Amino acid sequence: MPHRILLRGGHVLSMDPDIGDLPQGDVLIEDGRIAAVRPEIGADADVLDMTGRIVIPGFVDTHRHTWEAPIRNVAPDATLDDYFVDILDTFAPLYTPEDVYAANLAGSLECLNAGITTLVDWSHINNTPAHPDAAIQGLKESGIRAQYAYGSANTSLADYWFESKIAMPGDDVRRIRDSYFASDDGLLTMALATRGPGFCVNDVVTAEWALARELDLPITVHVAMGRLAGRFGMVKQLGDMGLLGPDTTYIHCCYLHEDEWQMVADSGGTVSIAPQVELQMGHGWPPVMQAVEHGLRPSLSIDVVTTVPGDMFTQIRAAFGAERARVNADCWKANMPVPDTMLTARQLLEMATLNGAHVAGLEGRTGSLTPGKRADVVAVDATALNVAPVHDAAAAVTLSADVSNVETVIVDGVIHKRDGRLVADVDRARRLVQESRDRLLSAKEAKRAA
Repeated sequence: MPHRILLRGGHVLSMDPDIGDLPQGDVLIEDGRIAAVRPEIGADADVLDMTGRIVIPGFVDTHRHTWEAPIRNVAPDATLDDYFVDILDTFAPLYTPEDVYAANLAGSLECLNAGITTLVDWSHINNTPAHPDAAIQGLKESGIRAQYAYGSANTSLADYWFESKIAMPGDDVRRIRDSYFASDDGLLTMALATRGPGFCVNDVVTAEWALARELDLPITVHVAMGRLAGRFGMVKQLGDMGLLGPDTTYIHCCYLHEDEWQMVADSGGTVSIAPQVELQMGHGWPPVMQAVEHGLRPSLSIDVVTTVPGDMFTQIRAAFGAERARVNADCWKANMPVPDTMLTARQLLEMATLNGAHVAGLEGRTGSLTPGKRADVVAVDATALNVAPVHDAAAAVTLSADVSNVETVIVDGVIHKRDGRLVADVDRARRLVQESRDRLLSAKEAKRAA
């Protein structure tokens, strides 16, 4: 007998244009996939009452350095320049595989608790071959849907980020691909997290792009983040090297030149924007509308919990507020009305769900409540005082709700949060990540004293 779950009587925001919104609707899940979304479904199933709940696809975080969970808030006032020194040159070299495992387990559970059902784990902490194994184990145990993006080591800022001559170890990338990702159909998939031009010499850039394409791995790279990386003209360099393609996600993009935006669009590339980090750390204005105006479908991401919150609600509001503030100010200065293209609350929900799945290469599996897709579903409590009464369900999610309102989380048909509580050993994950914090702080002090 198939296993069925019926989400009954919720306000369904399907993010599927053919289904639309159902002010009162049912979602039937069968053996991990969405079987039907209709106003009313009769089925022999385990019924979850969604009365007073807003039912949405799970959020998709398209760029997070999950390994930094043990050093949460260690750099609350950091600029991007500070981050390179305070995190990549101070803490990263001290990480053991056990720290990475604890981080990825706790960090992934944090995502699930916040309604993030899909994560792109930008894992540039592979200081030894045991580090990627530990990272993947943490992701796997959490039950999240994730794209594990294999990154470089981080044992020296000078060696790995200033015209680096050290390419990622091809043999180990192949080992990880063969050992864990022989199929691209699993809950976990693989990508390559490369540093790109400006941070690496051209031979390293070419070698890493070739490695990704040899192994048929998507590529994810930071570009035009902050004044320094903006001057690199990274996308133009990639174009001059003949490396642009539809398999590449460009992160931040705050200082892309106009011709570089067009190059990304023309090549079929995708874009991930981390609004809170970009505003707070000095990357630049989040280029949400620039991406849209060039025909791209921007996604949202968290980036680093060393400095910003780890939930999608924060990113949605940062993007919404920043973009509208910029346009309002420009229009006020020019004494002209705001354009009809101003960002809307619903657009932000689409960016956090369907666009995220598109950028992660998983739109065929997740991102909308579409029959046939895998069942990654979130229910938000709309009876809570910070959400009720609901006039516009999309606005209720994007502008009123927070992590405390995430009541139910389902990934691939498996319930990971129910009645507002994670179905996981949270105490163990918390203990492991606290122990990791203590060990890293102790190692930092010992290094300073040496």
